[in-house]
Amino acid sequence: MSAPRYAPHPYVGGRTAALRALAAWRMCWPGAPRVIALTGNPGSGRSRLLTGFLMMCDPEHRKKLPLYDLDPATVPPDLPAPAVPGPAGRTAAQVLELLADHFGLDAARSEDIFTELAALEEPVSIVVPDVDRAGPVRAADEPARLVADVLKPLAALKTVQLLADVPRALAAELADALPSGQAQIIDLDAAEWADPEGLVRHAETALGDAAGAAPELPYTTDPVARRALAEAMAGRADGSHLTVRLGVQSLLTAPDGFDPADASLLPGSIGEALDLHARRLGSDPQTLRSVLTPLAFAEGAGLPARLLAPLASAVAGRDMSREVAEGMLLAAPFIEPVADTADEADVEDVSGSGDGPAADRPLLRLIHPAIADDIRSGLPDPQDAQARIAMALLEAVPEQDWSRADPYVRDHLAAHTLEAGLLPQLLTDPGLFAHADPVVLRAAVEAVPLEQLGAPARTYLRTAPLLTRSQAPVVMRAALLETAFVEDGLGPHADALHTLGLGLPWRTLWSVPLAGVAAVTTGLLPPEGEGADARPVAAFLVPEGTPGSRPRPGGGKGALLLHDLLRAGHVDADPARVQRPSQEAAEAAPYGFSPGADSLRVWDRPSREVVTVVLSDTPFTGADLSPDGVLVLATGLGVTARQILATVPGGGPHHGAG
Repeated sequence: MSAPRYAPHPYVGGRTAALRALAAWRMCWPGAPRVIALTGNPGSGRSRLLTGFLMMCDPEHRKKLPLYDLDPATVPPDLPAPAVPGPAGRTAAQVLELLADHFGLDAARSEDIFTELAALEEPVSIVVPDVDRAGPVRAADEPARLVADVLKPLAALKTVQLLADVPRALAAELADALPSGQAQIIDLDAAEWADPEGLVRHAETALGDAAGAAPELPYTTDPVARRALAEAMAGRADGSHLTVRLGVQSLLTAPDGFDPADASLLPGSIGEALDLHARRLGSDPQTLRSVLTPLAFAEGAGLPARLLAPLASAVAGRDMSREVAEGMLLAAPFIEPVADTADEADVEDVSGSGDGPAADRPLLRLIHPAIADDIRSGLPDPQDAQARIAMALLEAVPEQDWSRADPYVRDHLAAHTLEAGLLPQLLTDPGLFAHADPVVLRAAVEAVPLEQLGAPARTYLRTAPLLTRSQAPVVMRAALLETAFVEDGLGPHADALHTLGLGLPWRTLWSVPLAGVAAVTTGLLPPEGEGADARPVAAFLVPEGTPGSRPRPGGGKGALLLHDLLRAGHVDADPARVQRPSQEAAEAAPYGFSPGADSLRVWDRPSREVVTVVLSDTPFTGADLSPDGVLVLATGLGVTARQILATVPGGGPHHGAG
């Protein structure tokens, strides 16, 4: 009796052995591993397989699939959908935050997330696709960090069933960290998981789908001719679904001059698909590669179309405008447009996208990262090409005004200069620090050895966690950086931020690195002598014995240290002489404030509207606001004074002290 014939998965088209293994993992079948690392060569179809499997794991999507026609061993049970945090374009920390949000975990630190997952009463399933696309900066090697910091700790938890699509080297690292029997590597290029018939079916389906759109051709309309060509293409493609895809798209883009009986016209690799396509269209393969080179180095969601010609020209060392303009048909099988806007992918998004909203201009990208890998590897000096691209992008900033720069240039120039080995030289511009996407810039800066960074870059690096955590807009980023520069003794950099026309809500007057400050107050020292003015001061409550401090008037724990309110400098005076603002002065002050643990709101007294918020990465230990609008804040690291410059709603600025 012959075995029953089941229909192939309508999206995957094969991979029965792999689908059976994934279904066994999902149903916790006896003997099935708790952790699966799915891997294979770039273009092997890992993403497509995982997407097809997740279709069957989603209760709503299952209703649209012919499950009763499929091999029952490939169909997972009807359970709640697993968590699917898409890592594409995200850092390891962001992926972990997605998981915390998905499971409703109230954890402030990464280690707390793992602790809470370990304490769950019921096991949870987590699927992580496209690990090779993790990170906002390609050269920062975020996939390795994601495996080390997120996937390996998750795999170690007995309450977690983990399925991850990872590059081959990282698959071994993930599996080897677990005891024998708990992890399995499914390598789609290995003999036991290979699916040559599925590859033929892929080519056959792609050719058939084109029957209505392409000119009538024997290999699109005739099933016998279509099958023969599909078998020939799959036989040449060495197991690569991407090579098959490119070969089909190439011949459908320009079917003239294609002889299906000539095997030399069928690609055996991604590189051959590029070169054969160019030759068949009467072009030099190097011209096609030159047109595509900027896209091979592109970061983020895609490259603005208007930058393609200038960047191609920069790499080639000559004007490529004509080749780019005339080369769109030539390049068509290898590129795709990107939507002007892209919603943030949430944890259930099986696509794994998540580059965030794109700017309102046409974007282009290569259809697969493996094409970019092939183009970059074919360059005589990839680092030099990247340096040329970086310089061209820098020249595209109008008058070096980052507020007018194309969003791609503003946010991704650092990634290009990182790969070119030039990033430390770029990290001196406060305007770039303020305007660039802090998630992307932080990832790039963190990839540079600390000893290679100058003082401004180190200041940015220590401030970046606050910028990314708070998701602060550009004005607040500039304000937080302005204070950080003052704290680190980089006054000119702080001053430069006030020249950008952003309207910062404050000016940081001074900063004192001083541990142990428990409280701060503002007041006045009476004038010493006829004609002198009262001197505004700040008083710090510090531990006894702090250099420069004096005992508290009237006794009590601690001591008082006086500091000039409006400029840097210790004040050697008796704290008992300090006068607090009168009730009338306090009530007439333009601002009030409401402190929290690590944020503080300053509000306009008449309207009660908030005029600015001060954020801190360490808890406040003291705060006071003088009648003239000088805000003194203490943390465990020191004390700062900020002159509030914020505009009162419906009026002008309320600052009186200079």
